[in-house]
Amino acid sequence: MVDVDAVAAELYGLRPEEFTAARDAHAATARKAGQRAEAKRIAALRKPTLAVWAANRLARAEVDQAQHLLELARGLREAHRTLSGEDLRKLSHQQHVVIAAMAGEARRLAGEAGQDLSAGVQREVEQILRSILADPAAADTWARGVLQKAPPPVVGFAEVAPAPGTAPRPQRPEPEREPEPEPDTREAARASREAELAEEALALAETKWEQARTALGALDEQIAQLEERLEHARAERERLAAAAEHTHQEALRAAKRARSAARKPRRR
Repeated sequence: MVDVDAVAAELYGLRPEEFTAARDAHAATARKAGQRAEAKRIAALRKPTLAVWAANRLARAEVDQAQHLLELARGLREAHRTLSGEDLRKLSHQQHVVIAAMAGEARRLAGEAGQDLSAGVQREVEQILRSILADPAAADTWARGVLQKAPPPVVGFAEVAPAPGTAPRPQRPEPEREPEPEPDTREAARASREAELAEEALALAETKWEQARTALGALDEQIAQLEERLEHARAERERLAAAAEHTHQEALRAAKRARSAARKPRRR
């Protein structure tokens, strides 16, 4: 009996260029065994992009890091659910640090396997890890090292609704300060306003940066899909060309036999 899950675990541990031939061989084995449903499921397994393969390899090689990312995802979802601003700030900072480090590790592991990751592919890996934080199902699949495609790019946890009756936690009140002389007060107000404007500009820049990275990840995914389609088209062309050549040669041989048979009565 062919175990589709075991086959998937094996296939997604291979390098991308080894995937298609191995998948087709497993599907053929299942068909020969009469397991048509299993053969169909195996044939439908999608060849991973280089970024998805690198993310899967990371999950397989660094189990502790993968579990740490999943725990971070649960913490972020809970902070969004309870509207805990302090927890969100801490976990969001931790998220950027952890994802950057893990993407770097994925690049190192890929290099050990003979695959160099470009800066663009490393950004894709970061986007995959970021999307996993907000998608528990994708996170579970990735943790098992069998992610087939990059999850849809996401920014934040918009799909996580606050718990019923939850209100934003009040911030700790600032200690009261004694009033300062008027000139210093005006200077402090001006400095405070400048700081607020700088924070707003930084927040806007970070938002645009995240949106740009998301767009780049989506484009890279589209390019990978087109490259896979091109690979399949080339393979199909080669198959059809070989079949046409075989048919042509068979027709030539049949024509020669017919001419030879037609000459024999004339000689007699």
